[in-house]
Amino acid sequence: MKIGITTSKNDQANTVDLAMDYIDAIRLAGGLPLLLPSYPAGEEPPSAREILSGLDALILSGGCDVDPGHFGEEPLPALGRVSPERDCAEIPLAKEALRRDLPILAICRGAQVLNVAAGGSLYQDLYSQVGGALQHLQKAPRWHGVHSISVIRESKLERILGSTRVTVNSIHHQAVKEVAGGFQIAARAPDGVIEAIEMPDATFILGVQWHPESMVRHDAGMLALFSELVRVAKARTTV
Repeated sequence: MKIGITTSKNDQANTVDLAMDYIDAIRLAGGLPLLLPSYPAGEEPPSAREILSGLDALILSGGCDVDPGHFGEEPLPALGRVSPERDCAEIPLAKEALRRDLPILAICRGAQVLNVAAGGSLYQDLYSQVGGALQHLQKAPRWHGVHSISVIRESKLERILGSTRVTVNSIHHQAVKEVAGGFQIAARAPDGVIEAIEMPDATFILGVQWHPESMVRHDAGMLALFSELVRVAKARTTV
């Protein structure tokens, strides 16, 4: 199964960047990872329809902040670095993938992009906008889970993870605020921050705020997310 993964661009090194954890997770799950670069400003990129036509599933990967202009807000002082190229590439990809019910696993920034593409909004900065927020920028190895989440009973996420209480890593300062129409909350952190959203009527459209790709060798449930993505993609192509 061909699994497209969005990437970031390192302008200084003139390289396409993606953590090997994503590639390893897809390979461990039995899929074929294909990297999707953003295109420079001013260059006409292929259409989202063109890009997705050769893919069986899509991973929207983590990275920098989403420009709040995409959900109708002005930037707050604590907003981090944004990438206009990534936003302009990934939001149309997410919209087209949603339109065609292509299986999607959206991770960290990816979950935020997915929510914005569907019409939702974000907290630009948890620490200035959410009272009593936990430490969501962990000071521990990426593979290490640092806080618990409560998974909603009978959600697709619970079925995949096999539990309503899971410990996850946490490397973000933005998060879903208003959930887009058609989605439902699938998990929350103890401070109330939304940790996962899913589209119950879709084949497989799931956004998680943590980084499961960094935990797959330490937690079977995290690998199960990628295995389910590959399984659903395969089933969809054989129908």
